[in-house]
Amino acid sequence: MAENRGLDATVHRELNRNLVMLLAGYAEGDIIRVSDFRDVLARRGAGQARTIEILTTMGILADDRPSAFDAWLSAKLDGLTPAIAAQAGRWVLVLRDGGPRRRPRKPGTAAAYLNTVRPALLTWSHTYDHLREVTRDDVLAYLGGLHGDPRMAALVALRSLFTWAKRDGVVFANPASRIRIGARTQPLWQRLTAGEITTAVQAAATPQARLCVALAAIHAARPGQIRALQLDDIDLGNRRITIAGRPRPLDDLTRRLLTEWLDHRRARWQHTANPHLLISKRSAPGTGQVSAPWIRDLRGLPATLDRLRIDRQLEEAIACGADPLHVAAVFGIDTSTAIRYATNARQLLTHDHQARLSAPPPATNPANPPSQIPEPQPR
Repeated sequence: MAENRGLDATVHRELNRNLVMLLAGYAEGDIIRVSDFRDVLARRGAGQARTIEILTTMGILADDRPSAFDAWLSAKLDGLTPAIAAQAGRWVLVLRDGGPRRRPRKPGTAAAYLNTVRPALLTWSHTYDHLREVTRDDVLAYLGGLHGDPRMAALVALRSLFTWAKRDGVVFANPASRIRIGARTQPLWQRLTAGEITTAVQAAATPQARLCVALAAIHAARPGQIRALQLDDIDLGNRRITIAGRPRPLDDLTRRLLTEWLDHRRARWQHTANPHLLISKRSAPGTGQVSAPWIRDLRGLPATLDRLRIDRQLEEAIACGADPLHVAAVFGIDTSTAIRYATNARQLLTHDHQARLSAPPPATNPANPPSQIPEPQPR
């Protein structure tokens, strides 16, 4: 494992020490539980992930740790009345695990649904003890304080909750049914100003941050796509980079930043076997991606990585005259997304044209009157 992962001598020595401590009194057939040594390793400041991986590979580990999702769910249900908390918890687990005639969702989707309806559940918990007491007027009153995308997300999540509750016999009627969402207004993105882009560039003080800014601002790469990039996706000799399976030409700036990052990567993690382009102190000994917060060094600034990506695609849409086919071909996005960027660009182009037409003519300075062009004299 140390050879395949490129573990340095310090990590290797720590892992051996942990295994010797845990297996000193081991007898054939024994099962080691994570709860038996988790606190001991934590007090010693030792890493647990690789120790758990080795014991799992040996087939002698029983992982009795509570799942992170269950701990998160318990914290989110805190503050609700017991009945509403139990019903909301069952609904979230059905969302995650699926059920009869219901396909399972991703844990992130189930978590987003609960986060959306939790304010409403907290409000109703001050008055009601059961979801059966919630009326249509209560749902409308809660939705009345929301507008745009938050209102739409809340209504979709409430529909999911009460549809499950009615199907499971928790409520007699669905109070969220037949409530119109309303037409969705697409946001009109504005171009980033030169000052906002300059602030983002100045905030990118590390090699990986500068590379992430270039990938987002030049190649319109999403943060998830940047994290998924591997070394095999980079071809410096032929000046090509493959993002999300789509080859792209490599410009001079991105090539220079890639070379800078690869030199830093090679100097700091000489023996790593991680195939990903971007690695960190945590991911270098393994083979996984870096975490999402690790590359989001621009959080809190107007020009985040996502905003730089949007600005790049919007710039291309404006430059090509709002042609969605061109935008889709350049960035490899689907047609509906390309049409949305083209529509946004067309509105910006129309607004700029109208602003130029309505602008007053430049005032002339009496001290410097415009030169008079003499009329041609007859020959």
